Amino acid sequence: MTLILRALIPLVLAITALSAYAADQYIEGRVESGDEPIAAAEVTLWITASEGPQKVARAKSGNDGRFTLTLADSKNPSGILYLTADGGVPKAGVGSKPNQAIRLLAILGHSSPARVTVNELTTVASVWTAAQFINDGALNGAPLGLKIAAGNVPNFVDLQTGELGPVIQDPLNSSQTPTLAKFNTLGALLAACIRSPDNCARLFEAATPPGGPTPANTLVAVHNIARHPSHQARKIFELLDVFYPVPVGKRWRYTPYIPYLNFAPSAWTLSLVYSGGGLNSLGGIAIDRDGNMWADDNFLVGAQSTIFEGFGGGLSKLAPNGKPLSPMTTGFRGGGIDGPGFGIAISADNKVWATSLAGRNISVFDRITGKPLSPENGYDFDGKLGAMQGIIVTPGGDVWALDNGRDQIVHLPNGNAAKGRILGRTVNGKPTDGTLKLKAPFHLAIDQQDRIWVTNSGGDTVTRFPVSNPGNAEQFKVGFAPRAIAIDSQGNAWIANTVGHLSTKEKLAFIEAKIKAKAERLKGKQSEASRAAHEWIDLYEIITKFPGGDVSLLNPEGKLLGTFDGNKSIIGAWGIAIDGNDHVWVANSTGRSISQLCGVRTDTCPTGVKTGQAISPKSGYIGGLQIVTDVAIDPAGNVWVANNWDRPDEGFKNKPDEALSTRFGGNGAVVFFGLAAPVKTPLIGPVQSQYGLEEP
Repeated sequence: MTLILRALIPLVLAITALSAYAADQYIEGRVESGDEPIAAAEVTLWITASEGPQKVARAKSGNDGRFTLTLADSKNPSGILYLTADGGVPKAGVGSKPNQAIRLLAILGHSSPARVTVNELTTVASVWTAAQFINDGALNGAPLGLKIAAGNVPNFVDLQTGELGPVIQDPLNSSQTPTLAKFNTLGALLAACIRSPDNCARLFEAATPPGGPTPANTLVAVHNIARHPSHQARKIFELLDVFYPVPVGKRWRYTPYIPYLNFAPSAWTLSLVYSGGGLNSLGGIAIDRDGNMWADDNFLVGAQSTIFEGFGGGLSKLAPNGKPLSPMTTGFRGGGIDGPGFGIAISADNKVWATSLAGRNISVFDRITGKPLSPENGYDFDGKLGAMQGIIVTPGGDVWALDNGRDQIVHLPNGNAAKGRILGRTVNGKPTDGTLKLKAPFHLAIDQQDRIWVTNSGGDTVTRFPVSNPGNAEQFKVGFAPRAIAIDSQGNAWIANTVGHLSTKEKLAFIEAKIKAKAERLKGKQSEASRAAHEWIDLYEIITKFPGGDVSLLNPEGKLLGTFDGNKSIIGAWGIAIDGNDHVWVANSTGRSISQLCGVRTDTCPTGVKTGQAISPKSGYIGGLQIVTDVAIDPAGNVWVANNWDRPDEGFKNKPDEALSTRFGGNGAVVFFGLAAPVKTPLIGPVQSQYGLEEP
């Protein structure tokens, strides 16, 4: 009886999926390659389910590549619909035999358009956005992650026509990043394989993963490239010359998609820049429970802001597919928000907490509506706060925030500002709260033992104390000017050191000169804001004159386990995040890149790669990045990066050039698709993998 029941389960699930449809309807489509039909392809419509994907309908494509799927109508299917197309005879191919290596994909979402095209571009778009959820050609994973992946496919490709989508062609992405040319190149390489089995052999050999088997079909091949984007990147690119050599006497290759790459990429990553909703000079970013991204905007869009006098921005909210959900120019304002910096956190009770540099306060907003919940001046503790930075919400509901300007920390028990207290103050150089002494505290995190870790950006230490007794604090040495900190699933602390270590006498002398200049400013009559502005300029000059920086790893006991430079890809380390495999992601501010390091769980890393070593290429991952600050992982494994500064050469002037006077702040958030292991959001406490988690 048990065997019979097990055998019936797939049939019951398929019937359940179909029973949601009330009346027959049709999906008409076309399987094609390079705008030429693929005949006799096996087209299958699938729907995702917790037990695995279920078949909904099946058809064969005709000589013109067209197919019709018969199904029942449903406005709200329970899972994500997707199409696969297997085998078939490509009309653009050599000969008339079927190519059994063909397997194409088009992820449709919760519903399908009436007409669908399945081709190389739909395959590439679907594979990169859902890279973390594809296993041997099948789509499966947490519902939220799948929803996010499906929602981003149309940004790359028009599912009805199979042509380029709107976002990859917009002004920010078509000409400002290499994504469009990469996308088209991948499509062209796939098209060459489809038309010739000999080409498939070459592509599959180049797309074989480290230590893995050679792929047997096109879908597995491109999925390997997406999951291992820097592996044999040049070898894959060089196939373009094999498949599409420039004809004698001509200048361009005859490829089915243009533009294509002229130079080998460092990695086959695909990223898009999302803007709008008030995004400008992003400081901190955070992902909420629905996968929306929230950002601190240092400056207001369109304002002539400089480091000395900036028109403070508010908060921005983008949907997982990049659609702005906050007011287009201003973002969400009110509640005291004024030029927020790196401090943003989202609580389990649908509140968004943010700190302001200019406003010197703490603000709170409703996550759903964006309305301010804090008073007009925010929570400023009667003017006792300075320039505020990091903020977190603990698993117990407490809020902790850092006063970077006045070396203090603020504690709001259960988020109640009326019961708030300021800790860490010093009198005559001595801490008033036990051993709790801070030096320009910047960012903080809480570990599995309810201990708060704080980076001291004005020195080379992190401070750690138990939540129950902040006066019992310890100090641990790291690198200079530490910024972000993150706790992995094993309780280790990873710290981004912006300046790194004093590796040369010249570097030490330069920094000492900056410290001396700061001391002279402190003697003068400059305002606190003016002194802070010069400190930002000093830091920028240090990390541009001496590019570098590194990451420190401290175990739960506070022992330094290592210092890592990401194969020298880490330049001006700023933001840091941990993904669901405990890999470490670093935002390289002046490096205009992100680095991926192997974490402590080396079994999740490529063979032979050890803790702290780089998985990303020597250049880091690039594409659409300006001078960046924060980095965050979402439930689909997408890596979000904050563009903070665009033109510091203008922003550091008292009066910038008029034509460039609005260009200090960076433009937009950059999303690298499917690169990381998904995580549960919002981040409250140490990282949790999204794999296997039920939706909230």
